[in-house]
Amino acid sequence: MSAVLREARFLLRDRGALLWIMLALLLSVAATGFGIAEVRDQRATIAELLVEDARDRANALAGQSDWGGAAYAAFHLTYAPPSEFSFAALGQRDTAPWLHRVRMLALEGQIHEADTKNADFGLIGRFDFAFLAAAVAPLLLILLLHDLRGQERVAGRHDLLVATAGKPSRLWLPRAGLRFAGLATALLLPFWAGAAIEGAGMAKVLAASALVLGALALWWLIIELVGRAQASPPVLLTALVGIWLALALLVPAVARAAIEASTPVPDGAEILMLQREAVNGAWDLPKEATMRPFLAAHPEWEPLGEVTRPFEWKWYFAFQQVGDGQAAPVAKAYREGRIARDRAAGIAAFLSPTALVERGFERLAATDTAAMIAYEDAVRAYHGELRAFYYPMLFRDPPYDPAVLSQLPGYTPAQ
Repeated sequence: MSAVLREARFLLRDRGALLWIMLALLLSVAATGFGIAEVRDQRATIAELLVEDARDRANALAGQSDWGGAAYAAFHLTYAPPSEFSFAALGQRDTAPWLHRVRMLALEGQIHEADTKNADFGLIGRFDFAFLAAAVAPLLLILLLHDLRGQERVAGRHDLLVATAGKPSRLWLPRAGLRFAGLATALLLPFWAGAAIEGAGMAKVLAASALVLGALALWWLIIELVGRAQASPPVLLTALVGIWLALALLVPAVARAAIEASTPVPDGAEILMLQREAVNGAWDLPKEATMRPFLAAHPEWEPLGEVTRPFEWKWYFAFQQVGDGQAAPVAKAYREGRIARDRAAGIAAFLSPTALVERGFERLAATDTAAMIAYEDAVRAYHGELRAFYYPMLFRDPPYDPAVLSQLPGYTPAQ
């Protein structure tokens, strides 16, 4: 305890160390605040759009006189709400769509209309708390600990201090431990406050805190091993910054390039164009050419599948669904390719503490690639509910009754 108190007094007189700890506190406040503001803005956007979506759909349906017109005109808002922990790691929500307004038309083009490039499974994201803890905090720890031994060597006190302490650990462990604890506290206090404000679950907060402390402990070990070299503080700092650049930036960048090269993924634009070509081309085909594959996939409508007039809504929505079917192999390859890239990135993250922490936070926040793909799957499932509602009306063609539309299925986001 006396050693800890002694080192605490030294720390309070070390303006450089206090500066880095205060900077960590300010950065943590900023990252947490930015994250909360962004998440609240997303929630406000969803709430506003839900009201506008309901109003727009009511107006669209009010002017319809048949089932096909109602199915064509009505848009339905789907969304992936941010979790209570998203403030800490915005993750893929920064690059992947989390809002879609869909209708009964071919779906894959609607999903990928705003996603015309390969999905970004980025290993380092925007400046949120996850980025701060993963990439910036190790650099601050390096600045705090790199010269503990080196400055004593330069001052000529190193051997005397070691001899006086008896065991080197009695000298360096309290000194480094206090700086480590000061940095960790400065980082985590604003994060804990943000988690309380957002109502994040205790289990996730504890897991995230353990992730931060574990990563910092690993960097402490790296700094300790490098710091034992007989070198001046500037040389040690240069070496440690080089290691940080390699592990935090170079390794993730190289891994990403290698994964993209080894795991090709179709463009979202390719899915969009393929589906549009299939849908637009259906107008020039015999109606039997459209209805045959549709009825093969939906045999329950075979008895009512004949199209005798130049235009019928059941034929129109049938070729929309056939267009989805023709784009399905590419959409499946796109989905599976993203999953494969994400899985490979997860393995590569073990080479970089920065990437590992970033991915850990995204997983806790449900802002990772898996969560975004789950949202797309939820949109597909909801589109299936819309089709199941409208197909009996389109094929049986009962008298149009707007009151029935009050039973339209609503979208419920996955929890």
